[in-house]
Amino acid sequence: MSATQNKNTLRAVFEELSKGNGKPFVELWADDFSWTITGNTKWSRTYRGKESVRKDLMAPLFSRFATQYTNTATRFIAEDDYVVVECRGNVTTKSGQPYNNTYCYVCRMEDGRLKELTEYLDTELVSKALGDPP
Repeated sequence: MSATQNKNTLRAVFEELSKGNGKPFVELWADDFSWTITGNTKWSRTYRGKESVRKDLMAPLFSRFATQYTNTATRFIAEDDYVVVECRGNVTTKSGQPYNNTYCYVCRMEDGRLKELTEYLDTELVSKALGDPP
């Protein structure tokens, strides 16, 4: 797929994420999808494989949320198989703490699927609002 097609695919997915609908995002993941969270938090590492991302990252993360998570993109930059998405999440944790992080996702697409995502974010906010993963 072209850079424009990849960008348009992610633009459509983030339009749904901004409404709280994460299903199209998850459906975009390749079976061997990997998600890397940068930094030195207890959450920071590479989660390899769609099932690991669901079980080891998404399940513990979303178990901390009291409100519906949304993520709104503000910029898309595409080149070849890569799409960079600048975005902002919005949610409140069960402890009542706002977790409104700003992200830069570097996404690698392959055959219309999301193959890799590297997440750059405010790691201090991760530690403060989310604490340690289980």
